[in-house]
This record gives sequence, C-alpha cells and structure tokens, in this order.
Amino acid sequence: MFSCAGIDVSKDSLEVRINPHDVGMSFPNTVNGLPALIAWLKGFEVTRIVLEATGGYERDAMKALQKADFEVFRINPRRAKDFAKAMGYRAKTDPIDARLLAEFATVIKDSCSRISSVEQDNLRALVQQRENFVQQQSDDRRRIKTASSDSVKPLLQSHIDYLDQAIKSIETLIRQSTKDLDSEKAARLCSVKGIGLVTAASIMAYLPELGTVGRHEIAALVGIAPYNDDSGKHEGPRHIGGGRFAVRRAMYMACWIVILRQPEFKARYDALRLKGKCAKVALIACMRVLLIRLNAMIRDNTEWREQAA
Repeated sequence: MFSCAGIDVSKDSLEVRINPHDVGMSFPNTVNGLPALIAWLKGFEVTRIVLEATGGYERDAMKALQKADFEVFRINPRRAKDFAKAMGYRAKTDPIDARLLAEFATVIKDSCSRISSVEQDNLRALVQQRENFVQQQSDDRRRIKTASSDSVKPLLQSHIDYLDQAIKSIETLIRQSTKDLDSEKAARLCSVKGIGLVTAASIMAYLPELGTVGRHEIAALVGIAPYNDDSGKHEGPRHIGGGRFAVRRAMYMACWIVILRQPEFKARYDALRLKGKCAKVALIACMRVLLIRLNAMIRDNTEWREQAA
C-alpha cells in the first residue's frame, strides 16, 4: 500500500505520523536515532515524506532519508500553515502537525528535493556566513554614526575593520569552493557582464536546479514568475510571489549592473519604463529574462551571447 509520512522536526526529536495507517512514533533527532526512524518507516512501505524547514534541524534527517531512497519534500512552514487552515486544523501539537504533514504528502506535487553534496553544503555555509558578516558590518557602520559616546566609536571601527578582513578571507574560500563544486558552471556564470563571484556563488548555493528545469519552473523557484489574478470579468494585475528570497536578493543587485553594462538589457529596461512601468517592475522583468537565459546557458553548455539592443 502506498503510504506517506509527515515529520514534525524539533531540535531534540522527530515526531512522525503515517497516512493512511494513522500510526505515529517519536524518535530522537540524533545520528543514532535516524537508523531506527528509517527502519520503522520501511516497515510501513512509506515512499513519500514531508517535513518543514526548521532552521537547519531537519537537515541531517532529510539527508539520511534521501540516501535511504525515500522521496523527501522539505516545505516552507507557511505552506503547512495554509494547508492546516484549509483542512480546518485549529489545535497545534507535534503529533497533530505530523499528521497534517502526512496528509499534505498525499497531495503535494512539487519536484523532489535533490540530495546535496558535501561541496554544495560547504559552499552554502560559506555564502551564508559571508552574508552574516556583511550584515554585521553594515549594522556597525550605522551605529558608529549615531554613537553617543566617543569611547565607543574606536571599538566599533575595530570591529568593522575585523569584519572587512573576514569578508575578504571568506571570499577566497568561496572562490575555491565554487571550483570544487562545479568549476565550469562557476566560470560560465562569471563570464556574464554584471555577475561576479559572490552572485555566481549565491546562485550555485541557493539554486542548484539551474539548468535542469524549464523556464517557467526556474522563474517560479526564484519567485519572479508573474501570477494571474483573474476572476470572471475581473482581470487583476499580475504579481510575483513566493520563491527563494536569498537568490532573488543576490540577482536583484546583479541585474542592475547587467542593465548598465549590457545594451540589450538597458534597452529592455528603458522600453518598459517608457511604457509606464515603475522601476522595480521593469527590473524584475529584466531579472526574469536574465535568469531564463542563464538557465538555458547552463542547460545547453553554451557561452553567454550578448544580443543587439
């Protein structure tokens, strides 16, 4: 019998529920607890599992389940919350959440999450840490301007200088990590005028599907696909939504540079502005074209081609 499982993940435990058997079990969220979880799930011939993204606490369980040949979906908690409302769930406990995720597993239609490699995990960790350092540095630069005591300013400046060196050091590690993961892919991305090392690394870290899915899917993954808002005779404006904020943020700034450096994108942006589109709408449209072309370039193993304006 085809069975689905939902796993409510916490720091210390994994609360599991199986649908349609409606049986549950709790396992410790440790390396020693995962083999018991896998053996128990195989006893019920489970084929599909859904769990929520829980700040990284789900990562080890997800990898172990994928290696055991389960189809594993990691979903945004907002989707689970919306599904709970639609199904009429009001109470919230770990067993209830696990049962909800098991029901969700029977209807979910997403692509299965791929197994990440050690190199992929390493690059993602480095990119995330660089983002943390940059954010801390930006915060300190604002604090130093409003510091009420002169004795505090040298301390803030010392921390800013330290973070500056730390960012340079981590960028060296990112450069090596992108080569270890896929040197050819990194080189192709960096060959595009406007895309540098950090943007290329962010795309590789947060969007491993680049080059493996279609144009509509890749735009939806990043969250820059326009969605209709029509009902009856009403035709509402299309809006973007969802997607992966981290890669969208990286591409947002890179796209401005692409517009400045590549006449084709500059002409596209200016044409949209002349039609009355606001700056952000025009930029997102250019970003979508850029992403689709990057996806095709990686998929077909071709060089980036600048087109006439």
